[in-house]
Amino acid sequence: MSVAVLLFLGLGLRAAAEGRGNRCYFNRTEEYCVCYNLSEETLGSIIQCLAATVVEFQGGDVEKYIAFPIGDLDSSATETLGSLVIQKIIIGNVLVPEILLARVLKFFSYTHVQELAFESCIFQGTGDWSDMDDQNLPLRSLSFHNVTSAPLTGHEQAFSSLSAWLETLEELAVTSSRVTSLPCAIGKVFRALRSLNLAQNSLSDGSLTPAFCQGAFPQLQELSLHHNNLSSYHGVCEGLELLQELWHLDLSHNELMADPSSSCQWPASLRHFNLSNTGLDEVPTPLPPNLEVLDMSHNHLRAVDISLSSLKKLFLNQNLLQAVPSLRNYPMLDTLHLDNNSIWELPRAEVKLLGRLQDVAMADNPFSCSCSRAEGLQALAATGHLGQGWPGGYRCHSPAEYQGWLVAQVPVSVLRCDPAAVVAPLCVALALLSVAGA
Repeated sequence: MSVAVLLFLGLGLRAAAEGRGNRCYFNRTEEYCVCYNLSEETLGSIIQCLAATVVEFQGGDVEKYIAFPIGDLDSSATETLGSLVIQKIIIGNVLVPEILLARVLKFFSYTHVQELAFESCIFQGTGDWSDMDDQNLPLRSLSFHNVTSAPLTGHEQAFSSLSAWLETLEELAVTSSRVTSLPCAIGKVFRALRSLNLAQNSLSDGSLTPAFCQGAFPQLQELSLHHNNLSSYHGVCEGLELLQELWHLDLSHNELMADPSSSCQWPASLRHFNLSNTGLDEVPTPLPPNLEVLDMSHNHLRAVDISLSSLKKLFLNQNLLQAVPSLRNYPMLDTLHLDNNSIWELPRAEVKLLGRLQDVAMADNPFSCSCSRAEGLQALAATGHLGQGWPGGYRCHSPAEYQGWLVAQVPVSVLRCDPAAVVAPLCVALALLSVAGA
């Protein structure tokens, strides 16, 4: 019975992985078991996976199991399921008839499986989810990557039948699956969801307000929307303003434009904000008021003139900055990355402030290596906080005599850099000796 039950948990097996045969394989730690191209004739090979904590099924054909009788389990079967140590199941490269999935999913309520992932799968047909009414499942995390299915709109009833366990789900990922919209009613089912990943889909600005409507995802803390079709910074702000628990937001790899006339306010709870690779040529406003981490790397920024008293980490690498932002605007800052910009000097006043940070990165800038400027970088490196890229990534762009030199190798002795500081005291000393001799 245990073998048949495990097959039910991993149904969905369309031929993919030719040449591997119908076998299951453990990794070296015997915690991860992968089964390829399963069939009724090779059920025995699944037995060895019963001791694994992660089981992956790749390839096969389950359409022929649609008519397979799947009834209620007897006590011995439920005990077997309860004794399994499997924590995560991955199903890949499979055609999944939803009617079969709906009949099989209830077996998870007898297991300790916390994570279920579908990768490169096709969901076909419509399932009868009424058997899942009021059914509790132990799943904490559910993910779909590169899957094909009918649009979510119109499937609200199915989600209603699944609400008993979806409302306890904590992590949900639907990535690279051509998602264009998310109905409001579906978001209201996920009462306990903490993390939602909708990256690499086709969401637009107009799809956010319906998806994150009043009452949807009330506990959401982390949201990933990178690599979508978002275009308006303020449109996104307006679409997400009801997420009052939001803590981490990733909007990277969307071509965003800022509208300075907008008065939208981001959730005050937002602490981590990723705006990297968004095509911005200026810092958009308003920014979330209580940010601790801001990533605006890989943009077209020429200046950064903002004040965020709570900010701890600021990433501005791969921009067009010509000067270091004023650190007085960030009293809590401990990390600053400025690699690959157009910064050519480091003012003395900024050296002392940068020296207080824990992590400073400024490699691959066109540094001027006149005495005072090279000395500032060397002094900063001496604090031990200029770790990333030093010394190989710090080369002189000017003057000509030091072009191509490592900044660390530029001589900055007092006699060379500030001869007046040596000559003047020497002259005074000679004058005093002359007076004494007279």
